[in-house]
Amino acid sequence: MSFATVPDLILEPMIRNALLEDLGSYGDVTTRAVIPTGTTYDAAINARADAIVSGMQVAEITFRLVDPTLEVITHIRDGEPCKKGDRLMTIRGSAASILSGERVALNYAGRLTGIATMTASFVAETKGTNARVTCTRKTTPNMRLVEKLAVLHGGGFNHRYSLSDAILIKDNHIAAAGGVRQVLEATKAHASHMMAVEIEVDRLDQLAEVLEVGGASVVLLDNMDNDMLREAVKMVNGAMKTEASGNVKLDRIASISATGVDYISSGALTHSAKTVDLGLDF
Repeated sequence: MSFATVPDLILEPMIRNALLEDLGSYGDVTTRAVIPTGTTYDAAINARADAIVSGMQVAEITFRLVDPTLEVITHIRDGEPCKKGDRLMTIRGSAASILSGERVALNYAGRLTGIATMTASFVAETKGTNARVTCTRKTTPNMRLVEKLAVLHGGGFNHRYSLSDAILIKDNHIAAAGGVRQVLEATKAHASHMMAVEIEVDRLDQLAEVLEVGGASVVLLDNMDNDMLREAVKMVNGAMKTEASGNVKLDRIASISATGVDYISSGALTHSAKTVDLGLDF
């Protein structure tokens, strides 16, 4: 599957900051000390485990920010599967430049490949249903964009990118505002007609009130067991989209998707994914 890429210009500031953090105030002193000026080499990023690849665009930008003269060839693109031992990318040119960008490129690619791989395992459990797996805002600070891209590479879907994307009324909003009816009526009075509205409930009586008052297009069914999820889907009866959330782990995905919910959101995709071992070899 091919994916549209985010323009490099948008990703560059984040990657540049990571490079500045790693290079410090005086650059790569080890490389300057031991690598003769003008030394060139071919290097490769290789997979040390089976995975779904993500972060190749980021790795390519990393090397080109360090040295625009480097030749970077991507062999397995973001969103594609790889096997242990596969070559993902070749980098040719200045050995010093390759070494200076190595760690940042691998940090991003390993982390993002881990997210894509974990997402793919969740998505596989929904086979035969219409449920979509989505991520949340539980992302690493300053890495949300690329982590959410990795979810897409794994076959998942994105929830909100930020607090400004949509209205999501959570339990604390309901408590502070005085109840389900109050928050929905306030939303109908003040929200733009272009703004999607989702509301969280954790009880069926709350769901009944949401259906009575109206004003939401999605209901988040929080921490419900499968029997309650099935009953909630039956109550909604297509009136709005349903999203299961809360303590969603891999071993529950198949049973949750079988309840008929439209979406299953999990923070684990981005906060608990294991980094995939990728190596750069000369």
